[in-house]
Amino acid sequence: MHKKELIEYGDQKIEWARAHMPVLEIIRKSFEKEKPLEGRRIAMALHVEAKTAVLVETLAVGGAEVAITGCNPLSTQDDVSAALCTRDNISSCAKYECSNEEYYAAMDKVLAIEPDITIDDGADLIFKLHTERQELLPNILGGCEETTTGIHRLKAMEKDGALKMPVMAVNDAMTKFMFDNRYGTGQSSWDGIMRTTNLLVAGKNVVVGGYGWCGKGVAMRAKGLGANVIVTEIDPIRALEAKMDGNLVMPMKEAAKIGDIFVTTTGNRDIITREHFEVIKDGAILSNSGHFNVEIDLENLEDMAKGVRTVRKNIKEYDLGSRKVYVLADGRLVNLAAGDGHPAEVMDMSFANQALCVRHIAENKLANGVHAVPKEIDMHVAELKLMSMGVAIDSLSEAQCEYMCGWKSGT
Repeated sequence: MHKKELIEYGDQKIEWARAHMPVLEIIRKSFEKEKPLEGRRIAMALHVEAKTAVLVETLAVGGAEVAITGCNPLSTQDDVSAALCTRDNISSCAKYECSNEEYYAAMDKVLAIEPDITIDDGADLIFKLHTERQELLPNILGGCEETTTGIHRLKAMEKDGALKMPVMAVNDAMTKFMFDNRYGTGQSSWDGIMRTTNLLVAGKNVVVGGYGWCGKGVAMRAKGLGANVIVTEIDPIRALEAKMDGNLVMPMKEAAKIGDIFVTTTGNRDIITREHFEVIKDGAILSNSGHFNVEIDLENLEDMAKGVRTVRKNIKEYDLGSRKVYVLADGRLVNLAAGDGHPAEVMDMSFANQALCVRHIAENKLANGVHAVPKEIDMHVAELKLMSMGVAIDSLSEAQCEYMCGWKSGT
């Protein structure tokens, strides 16, 4: 595709996403008028696709200079990246299917603007700041982190005394994780799996690794598609919840023997390993919706295989002799590496939180450490979303407020 056509196609994608992100559009208009980010330089490492582009545009019209790269080698959409480079005060270094060397070199390019604010998805950008680009840390006002995996990394850094900047835990906002992680991951994971395999889900045994918010969403949508859902867990409370939600619950080694489609969602490593490959069902399809490609032990799977071949775009067949196993998108995020990511209406709330948290960082001096998203931001995003959906809700009367805040009323 010629560059002009690439840009035009990227513009069309961004326009479509923007039309379905009304909350961010409201914030964009206020940013355009008030310029709360005037003079700020923002370095970003996110999935460079259409919804992300709408966030980038919002920050730029707010007065910021923005440089962005990808946070996953397979999630960048080159047409969107090319289109972003045509905008004022925006540069994109992201490209699809980059090597590890290119991936980290692109992070150095976005850090070349000497940012005072960062936005991360997985904390790779923050990690690079703390290991290789420490000279930039004194100028950093703060950052935002989008994912559960990234928050885990940052809290570990904070615990070890290694985190030298304030970071807003955007992932932990209720208007992010309750909707993005559950409804977004649930729908987009199955979109990626189904468009890649073109196979029926109904009647199959679907194994979901982990029953956090992402796992709940994947399991819920699998059930809606007619699958028999099996959940594996290490947390007894989540396992009990999965059981009472009507799912089968068992160890992965037992699930491996009967599962047809596997979706890992834990954010941890080694969820499906050699001991599972040794008993896994012939024809099993393995996919991952956790942030990094460490949940499926591909190194051991390749070591066990008599042969590996690509049988369809984003599907690799591993021949184990008497059985064959299929891995989608090289074990990377199946919803982005093999799909278009979360629906625009869901990312509308997540990126509204990002934009408002960036403004919060720009307007407040924060101490080093991981910070919760202020409740007023969370509530404001929810209110704007309801308004955009034409939904009105009740409010407490004075008497109700007094009753809820008091202690004297009894039977």
